[in-house]
Amino acid sequence: MGAGPHWSCISGCGACCRLDPEQRGEALDALSEEHRQLYLSMVGADGWCRHFNTGSRTCRIYADRPGFCRVGALAQLFAVPPEQGEAFAIACCRQQIREEYGGRSLVMRRFERSTRQPGGQPAPPAPSEHQNQP
Repeated sequence: MGAGPHWSCISGCGACCRLDPEQRGEALDALSEEHRQLYLSMVGADGWCRHFNTGSRTCRIYADRPGFCRVGALAQLFAVPPEQGEAFAIACCRQQIREEYGGRSLVMRRFERSTRQPGGQPAPPAPSEHQNQP
């Protein structure tokens, strides 16, 4: 892994499961037509993924979720160079968490702790050209 920031999913978050097309236009634009149709079929009436349990904040199909639901695929989906993948994933999660739970939320604090570099330094933000991606 190296000494840089490390992306890590935290349990009980699910901010990325908010699929509301009005809020995630950039995600829809990045998908193929086939994946776009699958994505749209997963959006519930409340804008959350229909496979997301909002009570427990868990995914009912986690092991079988589509590729676009996997953070490891974000860099490729948005044509981000592999060496910037970790920082991009961290920036995407920060944005999603901030939008859903707030920048000072317990979820954000837990996420920041999970991404710290050895030595206790918080992970830096992704390059500015990728700041507004999901």
